[in-house]
Amino acid sequence: MSEQRPLARRLAGRGAPVAFANGGMMTFSSWEPVAAPLRDEFATLLFDFRGQMLSPGAPPESTSDLFAWHADQLASLLDEVGWESAHLVATSFGAMVATTLASRHPRRVRSLLLATVMDRATEALDRQTAGSRELVAGILAGGERTRFWDLLVEGVYSPAHRVARAAEFAARRAQLDLLPLSWFSGLDQLLAAVEGFDLTAALPAVRCPVCVVIAAGDRVMDVERSHALASALRAETVVHPTAGHALVAEDPAWLAEVCRDFLTRAEEHSR
Repeated sequence: MSEQRPLARRLAGRGAPVAFANGGMMTFSSWEPVAAPLRDEFATLLFDFRGQMLSPGAPPESTSDLFAWHADQLASLLDEVGWESAHLVATSFGAMVATTLASRHPRRVRSLLLATVMDRATEALDRQTAGSRELVAGILAGGERTRFWDLLVEGVYSPAHRVARAAEFAARRAQLDLLPLSWFSGLDQLLAAVEGFDLTAALPAVRCPVCVVIAAGDRVMDVERSHALASALRAETVVHPTAGHALVAEDPAWLAEVCRDFLTRAEEHSR
């Protein structure tokens, strides 16, 4: 395997270090409305995981634990920017990786804020993941892309947000052909990591303060299993009353305030 470029990242702000970990279909600019209001108090590190838009590539074929591999990549990124430890704000796929990092390298993680995630896969999630991978395989074979977009929008956004952003989503649907095939191949390897995932064995090793943020309208992550994750981690729980799985996009101002409150207290705890 040829040498890959470093993970794409954006480092800004001053203060206690906070890294933001993407969901599977995000790129790091999606975090900007959440991270920007925090930079008066925190240094923020945004990045794309390997296989995402700005960090193309794939894990070695010999990799058996994809979450652990991505967690080690994140630990290396912290080294590259000179951070011995950091608070992690993460959603969906990124929250699974962040939890894995906190269990494997507890001294690297000051706190975890985990949004729209659960402790283990459900049958419903596995069906969704398998369906998404089937659509991605069709696209990689030269098929049309709009069915994938339509199911994505329907699945991750709340009905009210879909109505409010209908024109924006229609424009983005029309631009879907501009995405390189490498984005879809990278997405497939991220989806492969999610199939049948189970974090329960790793949770007892997480010792830092944790806040689990649940979106009441999440149709991807089962809300009961999100509460189970919070219980296992002895975590604070905050619930957004209306948002869907794409909470980061639906209400970034609300999430930024949740982050500010939790991170301020967690940083005091870490001193």
